[in-house]
Amino acid sequence: MGHTFTNLLYHLIFSTQNRKDLIQDGFRNELYSYLGGIIQGEKGKTIAIGGTKNHIHILSKFSQGTILSNMLQHIKGNSSKWLNEKGFMTYHFHWQSGYGAFTVSESMINVISKYIQNQEIHHKKMTFEQEFLRLLEKHHIAYDEKYLWE
Repeated sequence: MGHTFTNLLYHLIFSTQNRKDLIQDGFRNELYSYLGGIIQGEKGKTIAIGGTKNHIHILSKFSQGTILSNMLQHIKGNSSKWLNEKGFMTYHFHWQSGYGAFTVSESMINVISKYIQNQEIHHKKMTFEQEFLRLLEKHHIAYDEKYLWE
């Protein structure tokens, strides 16, 4: 085959340090736009961004040369710096050190997008910790809970 063809869709999840409720309504949409801009600047495409006061979900398509860990480092590092420079908070903001990244089939884009956009409703029934454990189990990802929560 003479060309390379990819469709690299990822559902990314990461939380504020210690899962504290730091993402306030007053700047949440601006943060989502900024996150989308970081992804676009790295030649990716944002499909959906949502979350709650303590975590973010992103559905994105990345180019074939993207190294996932580097992309997350750009997203989290640049957005932390931006949040701190904008002065939305009176303390130094940090994301958690880790993240969840799950591949997504093209046929599931609408389902995952709706799930991401309905995070506030979803989390009236389930905590972030419960949600994340459920996703790890659903995707058959082994984990040691001793090391799961910073």
